[in-house]
Amino acid sequence: MDSPILTFLDDNADEGDAESASPSGGATFTIDDDDRYSRLRLIPWWRQELLAKASVLVVGAGALGNEVLKNLALIGIGRVYVIDRDTIETSNLSRSVLFRVRDGGRPKAEVAAERAKEINPEVDYRWMRGDVINDIGLGLFADVDVVIGCLDNREARLWVNRQCWKVGTPWVDSGIQEIQGVVKVFVPPDSACYECAMTERDYQLLNVRYSCPLLRREQIMEGKVPTAPTIASMMGALEVQEALKLIHGMPVAAGSALVFNGVTNQFYRTQLPHRPDCLSHETYPAPKQLEIGNVASAAELFSFAGRTLEGTLSLALERDVVSEIHCPSCGWSTEVQRPRSQVTTRDATCPNCNTLARPDVISLVESGTPAAELSLALLGVPPGDVIRVDGESASGFFRLADNDAHGWTQLP
Repeated sequence: MDSPILTFLDDNADEGDAESASPSGGATFTIDDDDRYSRLRLIPWWRQELLAKASVLVVGAGALGNEVLKNLALIGIGRVYVIDRDTIETSNLSRSVLFRVRDGGRPKAEVAAERAKEINPEVDYRWMRGDVINDIGLGLFADVDVVIGCLDNREARLWVNRQCWKVGTPWVDSGIQEIQGVVKVFVPPDSACYECAMTERDYQLLNVRYSCPLLRREQIMEGKVPTAPTIASMMGALEVQEALKLIHGMPVAAGSALVFNGVTNQFYRTQLPHRPDCLSHETYPAPKQLEIGNVASAAELFSFAGRTLEGTLSLALERDVVSEIHCPSCGWSTEVQRPRSQVTTRDATCPNCNTLARPDVISLVESGTPAAELSLALLGVPPGDVIRVDGESASGFFRLADNDAHGWTQLP
C-alpha cells in the first residue's frame, strides 16, 4: 500500500520535479507510516529531535504521575527520571492507568517506569524509590530541561521550587482534588514562583507538620486527597503540554495558574503575585565540578574549597540533620544521623519512660570541628549535589560527583 501524501499549494514547485510536486502541481509531503512520530511531525512547530535530546524529571508517580509518564512516552522524550517514595496499594488502581492488581506492594516509580517503557521502548527511563527532598542532588535539577511536579504536599513543592530557582530550570506544577484541578508554570529567574503565592496560612500548615522539638509528626492521612481519574488525566496532559512548549522554546504563561472547575466545566487563569523579596529567588552561579562524591568527608571538601577560599570555612546544610536524640527525663539517648524531615515523633519516644526525647540538630559544619570528619552522606548531602562553602569574604559553589550508589535504576 502506498504511503499517503499531503498536497500543499506551492507556486515555486517545478512541474517536472516528482519529489517536490504532486501530479496536480502542488508540493507533496510523504508520511512514513513506519515512523511512530509521523503524525506528530505534521505539527508545523514540532521538532522531534529536540524531544529526543530532552530530559525531564517527574516527581511523583501517583495518579498525576501516571498520566504524565504516559504522555512523555507517547511524545518520545529522550530521558525521563521518575521518583516516588510510595508503593502501590489497591486504592491506586481506580486512578492510575499504569498500575495493575498484580503490582500491589511494588514501588510506584518502578512500575510506572516499566509500563511507560512498554509504551515507548525508545525512551531512557530511570526510576528511584525515594524522597525528592533528601535523595536527589541539585545537579540533577540542573541537568534536566524541565521538572514536572505530581505532588501532594506543600513541603515537597516548596523544595522543588527552590531547587529549580537555584539552577534556572523551569518547572510545571499541578494539584487535583475531586474533579477540580490547577496547573502552574514557573520559569526562573523572572517569573513569579510557587513560594511567591504562598500565604501565611500555607506557612502555618507547613509548620504543623513538625512538633515543638522540630521533629516530624506522623501524617496518617498524608496524600489521601479524593480525586477522580478524569481530572488526573486532564491536568497531567496539560502539564506535559506546557513542558512541550518549554522544550520547544515557545511562549508560556509563566507565573500563572490555570484553574479548572470540573463541576461547571470552566477554566480561568490567574496571575500569581511576584515578590521581589521571596526566599526562593536565590540563583547559584556555575559550580566547580569535583571528583569526590558524598562518600567524602566535609574535611575533604574543605581541602578543595580552601584552594580558593580563605579563613575558617563553613558548610550550611540544606537539610538539617538529627545527629542524636536524648531523653531529658531519664538520660536515654541514641544516635540517629538522619535528615530532620525523616525523623518522626514516634522515632523520638523514649523506650524507657515514654517521654518525647529531644533532638540534637546539625545545620552548619565548620572546618576543624568534629562534624567535619563525618562523610557528606551522613550530613544529609546526596550524590551529585551542588553545595555552597562560605569563607571569610567569599563563597564557593561545588558540584559533587555521582557515585555508584546514587539510587537511580535504569531500565534496559
